[in-house]
Amino acid sequence: MVQQYEIILPEFRRGYHLITGHVEEQLKNLPEKGLLNLFIKHTSAGLTINENADLSVRVDFEAFMNKLIPENDPAYSHVMEGADDMPAHLKSSLIGQSVTIPITRHGLNLGTWQGIYLCEFRNHGGRRKICVTVVS
Repeated sequence: MVQQYEIILPEFRRGYHLITGHVEEQLKNLPEKGLLNLFIKHTSAGLTINENADLSVRVDFEAFMNKLIPENDPAYSHVMEGADDMPAHLKSSLIGQSVTIPITRHGLNLGTWQGIYLCEFRNHGGRRKICVTVVS
């Protein structure tokens, strides 16, 4: 059986945000076992799974990605939407738009230190939409 629906996250500032709780609050009737896929419907944000306890990991993600893909690089031609736009597209492609998580006993089967991140690469990205697909 497959369920599919959309959730909308609140607006987040630029950075890496732990959204596991936001996602779990909006999940509907998870099966005993299966798979959850989350797909962000944007080209300037991403989803990943990583450290859920120490905030410095998220700060370091931001610092590393900004060093790897700086704003105002003269090589960019896609600049009409601001200095953060083209770097946001590149970062989104590197991080990716989806995560798949096992479902066990009607819940997300994440490791002790794992959480779902919204990677917001725009200064003002707005509310983000995620397509949720549950396969049981």
